[in-house]
Amino acid sequence: MIFRVLYFLFVYLPFMLIFCPIQYVWSKLKAPGWQLIPRAFHRLGAAFIGMKVTVIGTPVQGRPVLIVSNHISWTDIIAVGSAADVTFVAKKEIEKWFFVNFMAGLQRTLFVDRTRRSDAKRTAGEMARRMADGGAVLLFAEGQSDIGTHVLPFRSALVGAAQQAMLEAGASEVLIQPLTISYTRLQGLPVSRNERSLIAWIKSKSVGQNIKEILAGGVKEVTLAFG
Repeated sequence: MIFRVLYFLFVYLPFMLIFCPIQYVWSKLKAPGWQLIPRAFHRLGAAFIGMKVTVIGTPVQGRPVLIVSNHISWTDIIAVGSAADVTFVAKKEIEKWFFVNFMAGLQRTLFVDRTRRSDAKRTAGEMARRMADGGAVLLFAEGQSDIGTHVLPFRSALVGAAQQAMLEAGASEVLIQPLTISYTRLQGLPVSRNERSLIAWIKSKSVGQNIKEILAGGVKEVTLAFG
């Protein structure tokens, strides 16, 4: 824990103070290469929380793609963000979280209100515009996080709406790439079912409680399998 405090104070925090203002301007201008700082930020974040990321397969880059993934914890964003240049689609509530909303904005995160059907069309249109620019958009299709022992039913409304929006914009094809996120080891040993609940951010936990568990949980190994 002492190492993490020192790492935060002398590496992570200085990086944020220096590069967040630069990224804010860069993302607002929508200039090429705006994803470079977020990827570096996520890699530093992975080191801070003790997470080793292994990538299987290759994330599609340089062409419109919708990445559809399962969801286990808020740390999924750090893991994926450290390995691929993507725009995330997140639930509307996160937009109200102090500091998190600011950091999400630096990565041009899209927020969707899942309680309103009409908002799906708006979000799908924005997803289509991002993909039309040649970007990758990642959707946690289950709509919520779970411990990762099985996949919850997908909420397909945004997937279908985004496909339709792309086709209406004149795209000849809409590529969908599956992604599986799996937390495989903790402190070098296979993760047990009970330990999965310490990593996963489930409904019964506050985000503060989950953050404490993640920071106290030692080195975590996560595998990203791109189809």
